[in-house]
Amino acid sequence: MSSVYDFTVRDIDGKPRSLAEWRGKTLLIVNVASKCGFTPQYQGLETLWQDQRDLGLVVLGFPCDQFGHQEPGDETEIKTFCSTQYDVTFPMFAKLEVNGEHADPLYKWLKSEGKGILGSESIKWNFTKFLVDADGQVVKRYASTDTPEKIGKDTRTRLAG
Repeated sequence: MSSVYDFTVRDIDGKPRSLAEWRGKTLLIVNVASKCGFTPQYQGLETLWQDQRDLGLVVLGFPCDQFGHQEPGDETEIKTFCSTQYDVTFPMFAKLEVNGEHADPLYKWLKSEGKGILGSESIKWNFTKFLVDADGQVVKRYASTDTPEKIGKDTRTRLAG
């Protein structure tokens, strides 16, 4: 695979969606969870999506239950939680694995293209974020502790430039 646009994933309703749908957009891809200390970042991610989508930013949420069993629900429960607790309107996808032998191919690619600290590929926790440019290439990886507000400064600069 040569870009993020080569991947097809299942959305939160179980339908296949090609990431090529967002060709030419800047993507912020996030592994999310409903019962995590970082879960309040949903609010910041939604704000970022609302504030910058007209500039070309798309936030994509990928639920994952690999870290402390913090995403125990099924897709229906996740969708309900996100809409009722955080008014999430950005695209959400089916639960997947980000590490290990069953890691989704999208995440295998993201990790190889956007390595973490000291060249690590493994994702350490929920709310790790990958910034993908309009050409479909990973340009930056953010840790769980990097807030949407901080990332928003980077994305606004990138989108304005």
